[in-house]
Amino acid sequence: MKTILLLEDLPEIRAWLRALVMQVFPGSTVVESARVHDALQQVTAHRFDLAMIDLGLPDGSGVKVVQALRESQPDAQSVVVTIHDDDDHLFPALQAGAYGYLLKEQPREQLMEHLQRISQGEPPLSPSIARRMISYFSAQANKPIAQPYPTTDTLMPNVQLTEREREVLLRVAKGFTLPEIGVQLGLSRHTIADYVKQIYRKLNVSSRAEAALEAQRLGLFRR
Repeated sequence: MKTILLLEDLPEIRAWLRALVMQVFPGSTVVESARVHDALQQVTAHRFDLAMIDLGLPDGSGVKVVQALRESQPDAQSVVVTIHDDDDHLFPALQAGAYGYLLKEQPREQLMEHLQRISQGEPPLSPSIARRMISYFSAQANKPIAQPYPTTDTLMPNVQLTEREREVLLRVAKGFTLPEIGVQLGLSRHTIADYVKQIYRKLNVSSRAEAALEAQRLGLFRR
């Protein structure tokens, strides 16, 4: 049995992750938080064996919680669970002390397999993340190391949308539901919900109507 911290602000995704970890680690105690501030308070109040941490939260980055756990509870294993597979999110999380890095778009069965391997001492890494790490450090092998990877200052540095976020925003603006967008893009509803959360936050909007206006302003309807 484990005591597990679950940091995710979307209730639907949080419930999905809770069910997943309870299936992998039955009988465990799960402490849920939706904000960085709340999670940091939980870190001071509980001893955790495992933490499942999203990165983009309403009040900051989950990297802060990863770092707090590393400093105060070095035996706790922090696993990032996110939609972001880019260097600017991956390497700051690893630098802060993340033990694993999983992408939400993976099938549930694969996520469970990764978590099950923790007991065997195997860090849970999505295949594309493992490849990215190998590629990055291979490219750095013959370079002088001034700064080995991005710092947390580069995390979410601007409001520019990625190509995938633009694809999701266009479909949101056209009125498609999250399940419909998921089918169109070959992603789960949970992953689409997380993309929508990130898009709304980047654009500083809170409704589909506002998102549609931003999509028009960005010229997405002319694509």
